[in-house]
Amino acid sequence: MKAAQRLLELAARDGVRACFANPGTSEMHLVAALDSAPAIRPVLCLFEGVATGAADGYGRMAGAPALTLLHLGPGLANGIANLHNAYRARTPIVSLIGEHATFHRANNPPLASDIASLARPVSAWLRTVEQPADLVIMAQEAIEAARASGPAALILPADVAWSDEEPTPPAPLRPPAQNLDTACLEDAARALGPRTLLLLGGRFLSADACAAAQRIAAKTGTLALIETFPARVRREGAGSELKRLPYLSEMASAALANIDTIILAGAAYPVAFFALPGRPTRLAPEHARVVEIAAPEGQIGQALETIAAIAKAETAAAPPGAAPLKPDGGGVIDAVAIAQCLAATLPPEAIVCDESNTAGLFCFDATARTAPHDWLTLTGGAIGQGLPLATGAAIACPDRRVIALEADGSALYTIQALWTQARESLNVTNVILNNGAYAILRLEMMRAGVNQLSEAANALFDLKRPAIDYCEIARGFGVPSERVSTPAAFCLALERSYASPGPRLIEVMVR
Repeated sequence: MKAAQRLLELAARDGVRACFANPGTSEMHLVAALDSAPAIRPVLCLFEGVATGAADGYGRMAGAPALTLLHLGPGLANGIANLHNAYRARTPIVSLIGEHATFHRANNPPLASDIASLARPVSAWLRTVEQPADLVIMAQEAIEAARASGPAALILPADVAWSDEEPTPPAPLRPPAQNLDTACLEDAARALGPRTLLLLGGRFLSADACAAAQRIAAKTGTLALIETFPARVRREGAGSELKRLPYLSEMASAALANIDTIILAGAAYPVAFFALPGRPTRLAPEHARVVEIAAPEGQIGQALETIAAIAKAETAAAPPGAAPLKPDGGGVIDAVAIAQCLAATLPPEAIVCDESNTAGLFCFDATARTAPHDWLTLTGGAIGQGLPLATGAAIACPDRRVIALEADGSALYTIQALWTQARESLNVTNVILNNGAYAILRLEMMRAGVNQLSEAANALFDLKRPAIDYCEIARGFGVPSERVSTPAAFCLALERSYASPGPRLIEVMVR
């Protein structure tokens, strides 16, 4: 299995430090070879969707690729939803996907499938290794492609991995230089004004990038927004109060109704999440001119700083740092109280992984003036991301508290992440917002024009028959838990979780 050993040694040399795995028989030589690369931390996940989601959270926070180790086509298929989210975020991930031995594929064994066709829609780079001599060369290409563009998939037949042929490691590659288009930036600066949208997105929005956008907006009257579901936003200083483009297409199109120029700084052109009867699908006016100043993985901050300098947008002061107040102790917990509790207790340098859907509607805006933190969102819309994302983020940043804001229905897709958190002693506060329903679907039903829910529709959206006990589930996976039903109890539970090492789960009974 020297080929597998050389592969992992090269990955370690090139900065890979974690492997999120749910392996099978075809990957046993890769598992055995992990001992040859002690710098790579092996992390067992009980479901492939946890492995891929954790690799996403790790990559977003580390800025470096993690490995996933997946078993053939069915294992990859189990992980595709969160690979889709990672693909939309352009997260650096290298998926090592086991395949049957090259000479066994012709026998059409029971687990045979078209792995490449499954991987292609969620991969920025895709190859199958057919001979050991190509293994480390392709592995290096996969790592560099992941750094540049997002998830890479390397399909690895078992006999290639177990080969004792020793492929020669290639020399480390130097990343290509990125040059800004000065003429494009000057064009964008000339277009600034009240009828211009500056839309921010991309892999990572730094505090400096957000501050530059805020200065541009203050100086010129430009509408500066962050895309609806950003991969990662650093919230600190002058740019912390930038708002996101609304999720609801009717609200977003109203906000952009008078826009005639769109400047894209790492963001995609704004479109609706879904087509609905009578609702717009392209959110800006059709006549609006589009200027792209930076690609999603490009130099977004530098581009914005350059435009700010051209526009003579002076340095803006940070917003007042008054601590948000805790809500009144009594009463029920609703979306407003959830946001107030989070904002009043958020610890410095927290990482918030947000899949809160309807119950967490106000949390992002409420935390604008809290201690510096990072915010990660559901980039691709495939639910079941929050708990795995938090798991990977905690491995990337072990000294920071990670908070998973998780809708109750979404949590059940990848609840196995709790076991990995307990096994790895990760500092994650899992907040399960339990309203006993797929509430987002009720909202979408009404937006589709169906205002009276039928008995069948209510049955498909209801999660109370029987009620799900998330505290018992958490304890079964080894995670201490508690249930709260008032704002005061929620604040105290959050503060206890931040003060305790390891994972915790708080089940919030939402009204």
